[in-house]
Formats: sequence, C-alpha cells, structure tokens
Amino acid sequence: MAAGTAAADDGDDMETSGSPASGQSSPAEGNGETIEMCRRGSEDPEVAEVLTRQPATAKERLLAGARRVFRLKEPPPPETERRIRANDLEYNSQFQYANNFIKTYKYTVLTFWPLNLFEQFQRLANFYFACLLVLQLIGPISSLTPITTLLPLLGVLSVTAAKDAYDDYQRHRNDRQVNNRVSLVLRHGKLTREQWSNVRVGDVIRMENDQFVAADLLLLSTSEPNGLSYIETAELDGETNLKCRQALPATAELGQDETLLGKFDGKINCEPPNNNLNKFEGTLEWNGKKFALDNDKILLRGCVLRNTQWCYGVVIFAGRDTKLMQNSGKTKFKRTSIDRLLNVIILGIVGFLLLMCLFCTIACGIWETVTGQYFRVYLPWDALAPEGATAGATVTALLVFFSYAIVLNTVVPISLYVSVEVIRLMQSFLINWDLAMYHEKSDTPAKARTTTLNEELGQVQYIFSDKTGTLTQNIMVFNKCSIAGKNYGDFIDPVIGEVIEPTEDTQAVDFSANDMYEPSFRFFDQTLLDAVNSGDEDSHMFFRLLSLCHTVMPEEKDGKLKYQAQSPDEDALVSAARNFGFVFLSRTPSSITIRTPRGEEEHEVLCILDFNNVRKRMSVILRHGGKIRLYCKGADNIVFERLGNVEPETKARTEEHLQKFAGEGLRTLVLAYKELDDAYFEEWKKRHHEASVSLVERDEKLDALFEEIEKDLVLIGATAIEDKLQDGVPQTIANLILAGIRLWVLTGDKQETAINIGYSCQLLTDDLQDVFVVEGHTMQDVEAELNRCMDDLSRPSADAKAHQHKQSLSVVTFSDEGYGHDTPEEDPTSNASGSGGFALVINGHSLIWALTSKLERLFLDVACQCQAVICCRVTPLQKALVVDLVKKHKKAVTLSIGDGANDVSMIKTAHIGVGISGQEGLQAVLSSDYSIAQFRYLERLLLVHGRWSYYRMCKFLRYFFYKNFAFTLCHFWYSFFCGFSAQTVYDVFFISTYNLFYTSMPVLALGVFDQDVNAANSRSYPKLYTPGVRSLGFNKRIFVGSMLHGAVTSLVLFMIPHGTYKDAVSPEGYTISDHQLFGAVVATVLVVVVTMQICLDTTYWTWLNHLCVWGSLFTYILLQFFYNYVLGGVYVGSLAMAMSEANFWFCTLLTVIVLMVPVLAWRFYFVDLHPTLADLVRAKQREDKAQKRRMDEFQRTPSARRRGRSVRSGYAFAHQEGFGRLITSGKMMRRPPPLASLSMFSLGRSGASSPRADTQVTFCAEPSSVSMGGGHGDR
Repeated sequence: MAAGTAAADDGDDMETSGSPASGQSSPAEGNGETIEMCRRGSEDPEVAEVLTRQPATAKERLLAGARRVFRLKEPPPPETERRIRANDLEYNSQFQYANNFIKTYKYTVLTFWPLNLFEQFQRLANFYFACLLVLQLIGPISSLTPITTLLPLLGVLSVTAAKDAYDDYQRHRNDRQVNNRVSLVLRHGKLTREQWSNVRVGDVIRMENDQFVAADLLLLSTSEPNGLSYIETAELDGETNLKCRQALPATAELGQDETLLGKFDGKINCEPPNNNLNKFEGTLEWNGKKFALDNDKILLRGCVLRNTQWCYGVVIFAGRDTKLMQNSGKTKFKRTSIDRLLNVIILGIVGFLLLMCLFCTIACGIWETVTGQYFRVYLPWDALAPEGATAGATVTALLVFFSYAIVLNTVVPISLYVSVEVIRLMQSFLINWDLAMYHEKSDTPAKARTTTLNEELGQVQYIFSDKTGTLTQNIMVFNKCSIAGKNYGDFIDPVIGEVIEPTEDTQAVDFSANDMYEPSFRFFDQTLLDAVNSGDEDSHMFFRLLSLCHTVMPEEKDGKLKYQAQSPDEDALVSAARNFGFVFLSRTPSSITIRTPRGEEEHEVLCILDFNNVRKRMSVILRHGGKIRLYCKGADNIVFERLGNVEPETKARTEEHLQKFAGEGLRTLVLAYKELDDAYFEEWKKRHHEASVSLVERDEKLDALFEEIEKDLVLIGATAIEDKLQDGVPQTIANLILAGIRLWVLTGDKQETAINIGYSCQLLTDDLQDVFVVEGHTMQDVEAELNRCMDDLSRPSADAKAHQHKQSLSVVTFSDEGYGHDTPEEDPTSNASGSGGFALVINGHSLIWALTSKLERLFLDVACQCQAVICCRVTPLQKALVVDLVKKHKKAVTLSIGDGANDVSMIKTAHIGVGISGQEGLQAVLSSDYSIAQFRYLERLLLVHGRWSYYRMCKFLRYFFYKNFAFTLCHFWYSFFCGFSAQTVYDVFFISTYNLFYTSMPVLALGVFDQDVNAANSRSYPKLYTPGVRSLGFNKRIFVGSMLHGAVTSLVLFMIPHGTYKDAVSPEGYTISDHQLFGAVVATVLVVVVTMQICLDTTYWTWLNHLCVWGSLFTYILLQFFYNYVLGGVYVGSLAMAMSEANFWFCTLLTVIVLMVPVLAWRFYFVDLHPTLADLVRAKQREDKAQKRRMDEFQRTPSARRRGRSVRSGYAFAHQEGFGRLITSGKMMRRPPPLASLSMFSLGRSGASSPRADTQVTFCAEPSSVSMGGGHGDR
C-alpha cells in the first residue's frame, strides 16, 4: 500500500493551543508520533500520556469549520510508511511528500486579512465595538452618528494589522534567507546548483566539508575510507562533539562518480516523519539485495559536515518532515498577561456599562411615568411608543437602554488597543536602537522580532537557558595544571606578589620559539615552560601523555596542522601539549607519531581502552624504546582508586590542587601511567582478544580486563580546563537572581559537564547545603529519589532559619526592619545570595518519568524549592515539556533562551523566546521573539527595557482608564438633570476627537519615554524588577482605583461647572446657563484637568513630552474654533462666550485645585513617610545629579580570590563513547599515511578565579517597600 501524505501542519499556527488542564500550549503538538527517544524503549502509558498531548488549535478548528461549510477536500491521512525511489521524481511525487521549503511566518497574501481579523476580534473590545456599530445604525435608539464608532474601529484594526504585517514580513524575509541557500543536486546525471527549497524527496545531493546538511539524508558515499563521515550536531542536541556516520559498503563504492550516482535507483522503505533524533528504521532494496538501515547511516538536517571533504546522500525527509523541524514545534500567537487581564477588565467594564444602562432605563421609566408624560407636547415620545402612559413610558425606557449603551460606550476605550500597539512598536524600536546591546565584534544588534511582548519582559519569573553557546562560548582553554604536586597556571602580579586574574592586556607566555605553536594559545605561568625547556622529567611525562592518550585525528589544511577532535576537551589538551613542544603529528591504526623537545617519537599502539560515561577514563597501551607503558586519564575519584604506592605528600598536594581547580569552576582530569611487563601484557592481550570475540557477556568480560590492567598506576598530575563562559555571565545570573527570577539550565550535555558549568557561572556555589541528583531509570526509582529530596527540603535547619531572617533585610539599608507591604513572598529555600540553599540536577532518562502525570507535581514542587535546577541529557522536546509544566502549574511568565535548533521547541513554548546569534546557525533566532548577541545582554533586556516597558505600560493604562471614566461618566451625572433622555453633555465632534486628538499624544509620550530611574540604577538595584514579577504595577485592584479616581473626577468636573453656571447671568445681563455653553465649559475643564494629571504622572520629561502635553491644549483650542467657525459646528461661539467671562476662569481654577491638591498630598505623604525602593533610588539619582557624582556600581562582581576550598570533584569530559574501536580497526584511516610531510619538521626549542558575590552598599536610606515607582510614588 502506498504511503499516505503527511498531514502535518506547516507550523504556522497563529494561536497557542491549550492542553486540557491549563489552556497553555503543548510543546508536543503537531508531532503525532510517540516520542520513542524519550521513552527509551518503554511503552508505559504514563509516558505516552505526557508525550502525545495534541489539543486542537484555534486555526485547526477554524479550518475544519471552513471545510464543512465550503465542502473542501479533507487532507490525506497521516503516513504509516514512507516509500522512496532514488532519482525518480515521478514515482515519489505521487505520495505528495513535503518539499524542502520551510516557513515560520503566519500569513500569506491570501490568508492575511481573514486570519488577522479573526485574531483581532478575539479581543473583546473590538468585538464589542463591532456590535455597537450595528446598534448605531438603528435610528430610533442612536443619539450619535455611526461615524463616531466606525472611524476609530477602522483605525484600530488597520494599525494593528499593519504592525502584524510588519512582524510577519520579517519572518518571511528570514525564511527566504534559509530557503535560498544553495545545494548541489544530481539531476539527469549532472550536478546542478539548486536552492534548498527546490530539493525534493528522492534527490541525490552532494555535501561538502563545513556545510550544513540541507535535508535528512541516507548516506551513500563519502571521501573517507570505508564510507565514514563526521558530523557536528550542535543544532540538534547542543553538542559539538564529532559523531561518526558510515555508509553501506555497497553504496560506498559509488564514490563521487556522477554517472553511477545518477543511475542509483535504490528503493527505500522507512518509518514516517517523526521527532526521534536517535532512532531510524528502514530498509534499502538495490541490485536484488536488501540492506537494513539505522541511525548510523543517516545525516539529519541542521548537522554540519566536518573532517569530510564530500559526501553524497539521498533525501528521505525534507522541509517540515525533517527531524529538525519536527522538533521545532509550531509558531504560536502569544499574548501578554496584560492582554489577558485587559480582556477580563473589558468584560467588567461592559458589565458596569450595562448596570448603568439598566439604572438609567429604570430611572427613565419612572421619570416618564411620573413627570415626562405631561411634557409630551415639548418632548414627544418616539413613534414606536404606544399612547398609554405606562406602556409608552415602558417602551421609551427600553429604547433608552440602547441609547445609553451608545452614549456611554466610550467607557470601553476603543482607542486603548491602538495606543497599546503604538507604544509597543516604539518600545521595540528603542530595543533595536540600544547601542548598549550592540555586539561590535560580530556586528550584531539586539532585535525585537515581535512587537507584542515588550511589557512581558518586565514580568519574567522563570528563565530556561541552554548551556552550550548560550552560557558558554563552547571554547575549551587549557588554564592550569598540577604536575608532581606542583601547581602551574596562576598569574602572580609582579608588584604586589599575589595571584590575580589575568586580563586581555596581561602579557602571556611567549611560545614563538616553537615553530608549531598556535598564536591563539595563551598561558600565563612562565615557570611551566621553563620546566619543559630544562628537561624536567615530570613535565615531559605530563605532556607526553597528553600528546599520546587521545583519539584526535590530524589533518593538513592550507599547509598547517589542524586537529579534528571528538570533543573540545581533547582538542584543548592536545593543543596545550603541542604549544609546550609535544606535537601530535600523525596516527595510523598501529602507531602514533609525536614530536618532543628531544626529537620525533613513534609509538606502537598495542591497545586502546576507550572512554565511556561509565568508565570515566581512557587508557592507551603503547610500545616505545622496548618498553610497554599504559597511559591513563580520567576522573579524579576513578584514577585515585587505581593508584599504586604514591608518595602521600604528592597525592595530598594534587588533591588540594584539584579542590582549588574545582572551586574555580575548572574541568579537571587526573593523569597517570604504568610500566607493563612484556610477558604479562602478551598474556593479558590474549585474554582481551578472547573476551572481545565472546558472544556471551562480552562487555562484562572486557570491563573486568580493563579493571585488572588499570591498577597500581603512578600519579603524574592533573589538568584544569576552563569551559570559557561568555563575557559577564556570572554577573548577569547574579543580578537576575537578585531580581527574583529563577534560572533553570536545560542542556543536552552530560551531567558532569553541566554541573561544572553551573559552578563556573555561579548558578551553583560551594555554599549550597546540598545538590540533589536524580538519575533513576524507572518510575519507582525517580519517585523515591524525588521523595527523598522533598524530605530534605522539608527538614528545618539552622541554616534555613538564619536564611529566613537574612531574607528580610532591606536591599538598600541592610536593616532587618523589612520591606513593608511590597516585599515579595520568598520561598524558605530560595536564596539570592547563594548561601544555604539547595540545587537539583536531573538526567534526561529520569525526566521522562518526572514529567508523567503521576510525578510532575512532585517534581515541580521539588524543583521550585531549589535555588537552581539543571536538567542534563535532555532532548529538544523534553526542554519544551519542562517549560510547559511550569507554565501550566505555576501560572508564571516564562522565558526561554538558546542559540541552536535544539532550543527552538522551548523557545516557541515559553511566553517569551530569546535567540542568541551564536555559532549554531539561525534556527533559534528565526523562531525567537527577541534576538541578542550575548547572554549578558539579557540583563539589560529584562532589568532595563523589560522593566521600563512594564512600568510605562502600567502607568499608561492607569491614566488611560482614569481619563476615560472622567470623560464618560459626566453623561451619567447629567442624566439626572435631563430626565434620563440620553442627551449628551458634549458636542458630537468633541466625543469623536477626545481620545483621538486631545488626550492621545501626552499619554503616548508617557508610554514611550517615561522612566522612574535610569538604566544604570535599574541594573544596580535588581530588586526594582520585583514588582513586575508580582504584577504590582497594574492589576484588578489598581484598575478599580483608577476607575474610582476617574468617577470622582467626573463628578467634580460636572458639579462645579453646574454650580457655577446654574441660572448664571453675565454682567451684561444675558443668560449664560444654556446647554451648549455648559457642555463647552465641561469639555474644556476636562481637557485641562486630565492634562494637569498627566503632568503629575510624568517622572521623566523630554522635549517630546513637553511638545505633546502643551501641544494638546493648543490643539484643543485650535480645533474647537476651526470646527465651529470654519466647518459650522452647532456649538459655534459657545466656548468663546464662556472664555470671555470670569466665571469660566474661576470654575477652571477651582476644579483644578479641588482635583489636584488631594493627589499631590497623597503622593507627598507616601513618598516622604513610606517611600518605595524606586522612590529612594530616584531621590538618590536626583542627589547624584545635583552633586555631579556618579554612583558606585552595585554588582555581584567576581572576586580574584577564593574564600575557601571546594570539596567537590571538578571532573568533566565531553566525550561519550570514543573512537578507539574505529582507530584500531583501521576503518577511519586513509590508505596513504596522513601528514607524512610533517614527520620531517625541524625541532623547535623555546628559550582565574571563581566569581563571587560581593555586595556593595552605596548609600543608606530608610527601609522601603519594593515598587515600580509608579502610583503613589510619583511626583
């Protein structure tokens, strides 16, 4: 049966779909297959339940409805099996397999308006005004022209659509960059250059060294012997270790003969598209033979070809069907928490509006019954009303209900959303233009790739970060070492004679006497080079081991010796040996050639005892000069257990150095060797051969033999490698933790590596009470381990009690009086200072069970009580599931940050996705909401731009609702004086332009430019960020306060002019109490009052603020006179008449005083007696400005000295199982000996500490509460 066409969605969903429990997005949606990789062979239904959640999205429901209505053709069923015939486009096209075109955009030209309007009318305000527009078209109930609603509604929809179109255009442009990459495709027996988007399933394509793989390929042939190729999978799993893939021997013989490859017509039957990165099943039928296919013969899209000149492969999966895209999740429509809150508030406002309309309806019925029926000669009822008094009053009252719904409609602000979108757009430009987040070295600015999430950056509670390429540069540097109990690598300041941290300007050791040295290698301790040059046997043995005990492959490139290492650790160690004069030149299956200061040495390879994660060590057995010697390197605890009689003092000093290295966050290995007797080795070799060919318990027998020979070792020393962090990572993490943000690291790296980096970047510290490690392989084991962790967390301790007291200290004064009512609720185990808390490390195979419905809450409870969480060996979808778990149960704003394609799924799942423009391609950036060049810029993005955006948006919303209620409720008060007839106070023109012209610009300037404290202080005082985390800037309580403020303002605005103009007569004797003059006065006083209010709310004045504020007053006067005198408005002359009388000026002054003085008194009271942290920082900022002094930087700065020794192991090695088997078998060797020319090279002869948190107090002030500085804190 032919395979069905894949029905997977293109990944262009415009709305986050909800899981049944939470309404949050499921990272596994769109991936119908069970995630075998995560299950690791388990068919447990609990695991399947976690990994196959597939709720229907809004778009899918919409499309399904459209198919039913328009009787569209249903999509074909999902594939159950894929059948491909190489080089046969006609055969493969019948299955309609996906092409290699990818898309991350949401709209096309045809779908933009339907989908965009569908999104926009999900906003209740837009839907409400559409209904209102329909009501206004009904003459008997409308007292306002429909144009007053139609124009603002069209403006809102158009501006929002333009912004969404701009966002999607950026995604279109980025997609084109990827789709337009060029690949060499074999068409009609010849190689042609084709864009990636034109590659089809069944095509044979050629890949060259250092190129990205264009699609998922079955490897056919390569430039390397035996069909081998090497790939880097950093985009898929974050690992930069080289991995080996091997073509079938039958296809490897095709070589690069285009004629043979063009005639290749193999038929491939394989599994359908799925997200499993580590498993592939299929068969190849060719030349009458059937071959089994597995993952070792597959190159996945996103991999980079390394150390292989060329290779050919046939495309199996393309575009959205590739495993990379299957792991990428879908593009989702993201809303901020403020957007969701506004929907609830709009519902409340509509309810409040209906209550007012109901009140006015009842009051109108009573008034018409009691009084109105006697004035029908002057105020006739509508033609729809019957003649009877009671019946007529009832019908009139019912009509008035709808009339008041129209008159009071401005209480639901239609211009709110368009103003919000304009503010967000301008805030996005401010992020893009921020030179402080511009990375000059890579010429990469920060970029807001969406304009809808800016204020959400100020409310982040959880950050989920990748490790490789995000926290680290993925560059290993040989930093220090210990040889025969002597420490090397510390840089001693010649002036003070103490160890200091070297800088970029520090003079490094000169290795130029060695003609094979690498200019990029930097080492700062001259004594080690002097020891090597003086012929010190210990240092020679040390570097000889580093140059021999490895699986590195050399190659000559551009006349220079280059190394291709399986891991960056090995590359760093072999490179260090090279620079110190021990140069690894070449290898064959049976020999290794090195060059030492004493000459060239060729060592016969007798056996390689390869590295794996269980052994945690590697050994080689070599023969040289008639002696057989075993060289070993591995984890400190593993090697120390196998040492023989070692001088106690040397061992103790080495252990002390290892503790020092580990405390500084360095990755350590211990080196040792052993002399072997010829007779013993021959006998051992015979037993080794028997074990290696055994069919029963082969691995156990080999492990026993390895244990036997790797004992009684002689200690040489230890290495310390720095996994180089990106600049500013420890300080950034420290400040984010102080801001109340939790950081979880989700990485594909192994456990030791992840923990080591955790210490390096100060996410983990030696002051932690305990680091929990969960690594069970069954649900029972994981549950037991998590319960033990919970028991330890629940057990009270003196440290925890001391910590609870310490957490109540003021961040400004460090007094123990507390913060006041704004203090965030602290978990008893949380600890910003890194003292006395707990940390959790969980492995990927354990995380599978922890994410089941039975254990997910237990896992989350444990994780959320820990100061730091590290998830290692996790798959891309596991990352997304962890993020989704926190979103679902904690209801917290989440942010994911990463730089590779393996991070795309969690970037799309989180509320905010941040991509780093790193070394692993553009997939993370293309899927992100914001892109930055370095992790350190995340601090400024959140603590400055995020906090400012949230602060501005909250202040904007408070003021916006205030001014709208003040404007609208005047109609309600007036209803008591007009018989509840739905008569308006203001002119229709004023009603239409109040939000559009008279009050829009000042509040937009406030929302774009206002700031309570400057950028430097926002970073210096991370606690300023806390109110955003707790949503203190704007919430339902604050909205009610703004509404009441507006209601009181409207009452005063109405009653003072009413008292002033009731039965008023001018000095000339004519009446000035008519309706039009009264309406003009109330409107004018309203504009003046709300303008004065925004002057009080603005804390940061720019020339644009002045222009908008005072320009709005001028615009009001100008437009009023233009409309009335030039266009002939019905209120012509009313305002001029009012302004010519003293009553107007007295009324205006009195109203402003009555409304503004209480606000000023309230704010002065709280600022002076109950200041927030923002108030105190702002006061100091003004003081510093007046005194022209710059405030000292308040940072947790890395110290140059360690406070104490670490008692943990610093072992970390990025290997998995090594290449030893391939090396000794000769399969990975070229037939001609490599680098023969290098054997004649002449002899060349040559003549940091861990970051700590030091808090600096720059000034003292009274204890304060933590607040945004808005609300009562502004003046």
